[in-house]
Amino acid sequence: MTKPDSPLRRFGAATVALATAFAVVACGSDADNSAAPAAAGSHSAHAGGSSAPPLPLRAGERFLDLKMAEAYTPVPPAGGGSDEYRCQVIDPGLTKTAFLTGTQVMPENVAVAHHAIVYAVRPGKAALVREQDAKTPGPGWQCFGGTGVKGADVEDDEPGAVWVDTWAPGATETLLTQDAGHKLEPGTLIIFQMHYNLLTTDGKPAGSDRSAVRLRLTDGTPQTRELETWSLDAPTDLPCAADESGPLCDRAASIADVTKRFGPDVGEMADEQVEECNQGGAPKPRDTQTCDHKVEEPVTVFAGFGHMHMLGRAIKVELNPGKPNAKVLLDVPQFDFDNQRLMKLPSPVEIGPGDTLRTTCTHDAGLRKQLPQLSKLPPRYVVWGDGTSDEMCIGIMTVSPQR
Repeated sequence: MTKPDSPLRRFGAATVALATAFAVVACGSDADNSAAPAAAGSHSAHAGGSSAPPLPLRAGERFLDLKMAEAYTPVPPAGGGSDEYRCQVIDPGLTKTAFLTGTQVMPENVAVAHHAIVYAVRPGKAALVREQDAKTPGPGWQCFGGTGVKGADVEDDEPGAVWVDTWAPGATETLLTQDAGHKLEPGTLIIFQMHYNLLTTDGKPAGSDRSAVRLRLTDGTPQTRELETWSLDAPTDLPCAADESGPLCDRAASIADVTKRFGPDVGEMADEQVEECNQGGAPKPRDTQTCDHKVEEPVTVFAGFGHMHMLGRAIKVELNPGKPNAKVLLDVPQFDFDNQRLMKLPSPVEIGPGDTLRTTCTHDAGLRKQLPQLSKLPPRYVVWGDGTSDEMCIGIMTVSPQR
C-alpha cells in the first residue's frame, strides 16, 4: 500500500500536499458530503483562507492555537521557478498524549498561499528537526518533497513525521467523529509547511506571511481510533497541446527542469510513478492516467479528497474496479482548484489485503491558455512537480487500522 512514509507520496513530491483541501465534515453525522464542484474551467488564482469561525468544541475537546514563530517573506528557489515550500517547527508543548480530532489552518498571506501541510513529528525524531532549524538561516527552512529533514520522513523502528492535515483554497476545518484522531505523544513537534505560489505576484515582492493553525485536541478514550493519511497518486504525463511547441514540450527536458527547480527527489517522481503504475512500461502521454494500489492491511476508510493543480479536470478513487464488490470512494468530476473539499463517505468502508484502490486523474493542457497565471509561461510537457505550473494527481484517504 502506498502510504505517506513508504515511500512518501506527498504534496511536495507527495505529498499531498496535503492532504489538500478540507471542508467541514463529520463522519457519522448528517454533514453534507457533496463535492459541490464549480463548472469545469472555472479555475482562478487563490480563493482565500479559512475565515470561517471555528465549529463549537465537543465534550472533552479543547483548542490549541499555534502560529509560525516568525513571519517569512517567500522568494523563488535558487534553481529558478516561481514556487517556494517553507517549513517552520512549532512546539505544541504536549505533556501528555492527545488525539488530534480537527485542525483549522489560517493562512495569513492568501495571495501567495497554494497549500499548507501539518506534520506531527514523533518524539524520537524531534532532535533532527531542531537541528535542521538551528542550522538554517532565517525562519524555518526550504522543504521541497516533504519536511526537508533528512531521516524524519522515513518510518522505521522509530516513526518520524506523519502527515496529519492540510489546507488548500476553499478549505475550512476538518472534523471526523470524535472517537477518531491522530495520536500525538508527549514531546511531539509540529512542522508547518507552506507552499507559496509566486506566479500571483507578477515579479513584485510577495509580502510576508505568518500563518497559524488551530488544533482541536482530546484526551481520547479506550475506544478512540487512530487515524492515518494514505496518499494514492498516479502519474502525470500531459503532452503539450496540438497548437503548442517549445523546448519544454519534450518530456526529458521538462523532467530536467523540474529537477533543477526542486531537486532530484522531486525530479525522479515522474519516472518512479511510471515504473510503479505501468508495471515497468513506458510513459503514456495522454490526458488521463491511472494507478492501482494494492492494499496490504485491513483499514476502515472514512473520507477522502483529490488534489491536482490548475490543469486538473477530474479525479476519482475506486475500490476493486471491475469486480462485483466495486465501489467509488471519491469522485470529483469537475475539479476546481479554488474549491478543494474533503468528502466523507456515506458510511465507512472496510478494506483489506487483496483489495485494489485505483486513482484516476484527467488533466487538460488547453486550460493553460485560459489561466492568467499559466498563460504567461512557455508551453511544457507537464509531469509531476512541486510547482503550480507542474501537476499532481493524489487521492488522499483518511483511514484507521482495523482492530
